[in-house]
Amino acid sequence: MEKQNYLLEMHGITKEFSGVKALKGVDFCVRPGTVHALMGENGAGKSTLMKCLFGIYRKDGGEIWLKGQKVDFKSPHEALMNGISMVHQELEQVRDRNVMENVWLGRFPLKGGLVDTRRMIEDTKRVLASLGDDVSIDPRERLSNLTVSKRQMVDIAKAVSYNCDIITLDEPTSSLTEKEVDILMKIIEGLKAQGKGIIYISHKMEEIFRVADDITVMRDGELVSTDRASDMDMDLVIKRMVGRELTDRFPSKDWEPGAPILEIRHFEDAKNHLHDISFQLREGEVLGIAGLLGAGRTELLETIFGARRRGRGELVLRGKTLRNRSTEEAIRNGFALCTEERRFNGIFPDLSITFNTVIANIKGYTNRVGWLQIPKMEENTKKMIDAIRTKTPDTKTKIRHLSGGNQQKVIIGRWLLNDPDIFLMDDPTRGIDVGAKYEIYQLIFNLASKKKGIIVCSSEMPELLGICDRILVMSGGYISGEYNLREAPELATQENIMRDATKFV
Repeated sequence: MEKQNYLLEMHGITKEFSGVKALKGVDFCVRPGTVHALMGENGAGKSTLMKCLFGIYRKDGGEIWLKGQKVDFKSPHEALMNGISMVHQELEQVRDRNVMENVWLGRFPLKGGLVDTRRMIEDTKRVLASLGDDVSIDPRERLSNLTVSKRQMVDIAKAVSYNCDIITLDEPTSSLTEKEVDILMKIIEGLKAQGKGIIYISHKMEEIFRVADDITVMRDGELVSTDRASDMDMDLVIKRMVGRELTDRFPSKDWEPGAPILEIRHFEDAKNHLHDISFQLREGEVLGIAGLLGAGRTELLETIFGARRRGRGELVLRGKTLRNRSTEEAIRNGFALCTEERRFNGIFPDLSITFNTVIANIKGYTNRVGWLQIPKMEENTKKMIDAIRTKTPDTKTKIRHLSGGNQQKVIIGRWLLNDPDIFLMDDPTRGIDVGAKYEIYQLIFNLASKKKGIIVCSSEMPELLGICDRILVMSGGYISGEYNLREAPELATQENIMRDATKFV
């Protein structure tokens, strides 16, 4: 195509960090009124390429053209002012301020030298209304009171408010329910109709083929291919992403669950999110928890782990009744929790791999006078890195520099050092590519084969159907359905599970 047929062109983009080439002459172009999916494993260079476009990183080489004009943005503000916005996977918001202040941060409307609150409310309502009738958010609501999905919608509204020509959406549906995904798709169709170009980054294959017009695949900092989505299929995209055939998306199971290890009896949390929850978990069983956002999945795991106060009910592990009144007590009792928002409450981003690995048992690394035993910490961290094949330059690297999949491996490694009986995993593969997902699944299966009990909450139905022995469905804080995939897999359809998930909505 001719140059004028593109909204955005990136040619020969290179970027190097400490001698490591993160981008190796990458070309990437976006047509007006289209969705261009950018695919690749974690660490392939997708985020680096977008950060070079958005002015977060300065590219080392190459050219960027926007609407036929050569550009070189030196900051995100400059990119925004010139028509390029980005909605990040890990939301960067001011949670203690309200919706409208987050949308107009840095550009509040003024009247007589003071913030024009009335105009800001009306402008926010107008932007939210432009997203469609399904988006219902009060501009004056404090952001911390909103669900993750609604906060994501606020970020999308902020991007739209700049009237940008190019909007990058990084894992935009990672915290959305199916209904909210449908709303997002309507928003995207509306933006396409206005001639906007959407750069769409996601690891959800079914979603990509639902929304994308073009697909670019990257691997190891290089461009692998750019094709029309209609000319691609899922297997071909996966092969190009990982550089090899990946015929099975899930590892095989070669063990049988054993006797019950954990029993939850008539569980309710103190804030009335859970209602009379009862179930058993067996040794070596992967138990899935399905449900829409707000169904009580996260609340259940956090109540089991002592992060939320229990209202009533019993928690019985190997025949012994436990209290788990705090997370510290839960850890001592043999429980582990991988949280849903790993960057918010799962990792210490500016601390090393070593610290993030040993933190759950930091007291075990102190000597008699209270000094940390650094060599022992480093030794155990190195063992865990080797055992679960975490990709990191060294143990001193800050965890925020790792890909999402490798961050999740560090978190799992943290708990493996404690040798717990029960693993609680809340969306463990959120924002992780297909290759890294397989490795996480393999770690889960390894734990199950060692007779550990694993409870996995997930927003991805194919994931639950692929890795679980049994699935409990939650709706409105109740258990509304149960499916045994070993005994009656034919009943565990997405349609049946979704029907149960909406039973008490």
